[in-house]
Amino acid sequence: MSLEPFAMSKPLTMGVELELQIVNRHDYDLMPGSKDLLRVMKGETVPGDVTPEITDSMIELCTNVCTNYEQVLEQLTVTRDALVRSADRLNLGLSGGGTHPYQHWSKQRIFDKPRFQEISSLYGYLSKQFTIFGQHVHIGCEGPDQALRLLHGLSRFIPHLIALSASSPYVQGNDTGFHSARLNSVFAFPLSGRAPFVLTWDDFLVFFEKMTHTGVVKSMKDFYWDIRPKPEYGTIEVRVLDTPLTIEKASALAALIQCLARWISHDKPFELHEDDYLPYTFNRFQACRFGLDGTFVDPKSGEHRSLREDLNVTLHALEPHAVALKAEPALRYVREEMRWQGNDATWARGVVEKEQLLNELVRQQCERWAGRPVANAR
Repeated sequence: MSLEPFAMSKPLTMGVELELQIVNRHDYDLMPGSKDLLRVMKGETVPGDVTPEITDSMIELCTNVCTNYEQVLEQLTVTRDALVRSADRLNLGLSGGGTHPYQHWSKQRIFDKPRFQEISSLYGYLSKQFTIFGQHVHIGCEGPDQALRLLHGLSRFIPHLIALSASSPYVQGNDTGFHSARLNSVFAFPLSGRAPFVLTWDDFLVFFEKMTHTGVVKSMKDFYWDIRPKPEYGTIEVRVLDTPLTIEKASALAALIQCLARWISHDKPFELHEDDYLPYTFNRFQACRFGLDGTFVDPKSGEHRSLREDLNVTLHALEPHAVALKAEPALRYVREEMRWQGNDATWARGVVEKEQLLNELVRQQCERWAGRPVANAR
């Protein structure tokens, strides 16, 4: 099986996908409501699309191709509002967050779709444990070689993006001690982690053909890498972000990735090397475990500093690119988030410390997602 050609795509355009939790309004546990929600949504007109996910308690929304932060926010707002109206008609709640705080994976049902049933047959109980919720961001690339170089350049900032987006401290009723416990579930899959270090599409085709020859993979969908190329769209897809609790944050994080992509493509601030990946897994773990206070090991100098410190330096470097992309509000949002609470995981722990109820946390998350005011929340 050969890989499809790399499609034409306008460089630095964006597409955003968000996986959401569907909960009942009684105890705010996950609810198998995706089929009903999709049925009611047929009466709504939205940019992009709304589709099922692997289990019945999940729903995914995606934007059309966007050129800037304002377009992403506008499209997410329209679709969010339509989803909330539809959920209200069904007495359901919708929530961001990378994990549901107290659902039990064994109670989840695989959505009736051939690919999801195939995944369930192959991965067993891991498929139901994959009831986790992430944000994926596509960035347009002018060609396949440029896509691979951008992929490896952005990999240096995977820990920063994990730390900023982390919103999954609780799993099955327990505080995991992690800011992003969601990614531990992703790492359980055998084809997760990082992409191989190849810088030309010809070399990537050789790798792909070797993998398909083994029978282990059939398409790019079988790779659960942190960043992967998507040749059918002409993009790379960043996959490590937990779903934020608001569309404002989701839009800001997408624009941050767009700014990083422009900086890496235009300024070429560092040379790409296989050794860049030596501290990759360590940096990734630190971000998942400690958020912005995690340690970042510079792959070139070996210097240790906090992710917060390195991100502040990076944001300064991105300023002219934010101006060019009309993303200044997004970078301001990120800076304010870092000053205020750092990430949604910190906010969630604050709610639980005050309320002593995980149910109340999910209720407040639903209110935040719907754009309704919640005390002590942005």
